[in-house]
Amino acid sequence: MTERTDVPEAQILTPSPAQARPILHQLISVTATDEPGCYLAHVDITDITGARYTTNYAARGQDTFGLASAIWAAIASWTTDGKPVLPVPTAEFAAPDRVSSRQFKLQLYAAGLLSQVETWISAQNAPTQIAYANSGTFVRTDPMMQTGFAALGFTQQKIDDFYVAASRL
Repeated sequence: MTERTDVPEAQILTPSPAQARPILHQLISVTATDEPGCYLAHVDITDITGARYTTNYAARGQDTFGLASAIWAAIASWTTDGKPVLPVPTAEFAAPDRVSSRQFKLQLYAAGLLSQVETWISAQNAPTQIAYANSGTFVRTDPMMQTGFAALGFTQQKIDDFYVAASRL
């Protein structure tokens, strides 16, 4: 072991022999990830400081640091025993509260609503027409937006879906 001379001795932490070995107590669950050959293991461990807790551990077969080999072996036994590997979690994409004018109008076009909305806008008062024509962003909670969505018969879920789709354009 190389002695470190760049760190004052008081700052170098050396675990005692009793604390030097981390312990894997239990593999609680295994979850797939998007990365091939990598799993997320929910484990009960004791670390080198003697603290015991549950945590998530990203396990890869080639990793040999700390508890990696023990956790990988536990995952191998888990899958060999036919225990379930949870699917890759899918992140919920929250509907944004606003989209750009370009995104909003392109989504109207993509949804086949552009001419219907522009016909509705042309029948509205001047401030509404000016706001539609000149807004840089369309904020979903704006009273004009709420009135327009209500006129189209949109539910809250349909508004969410519209804003999510628009945000991806």
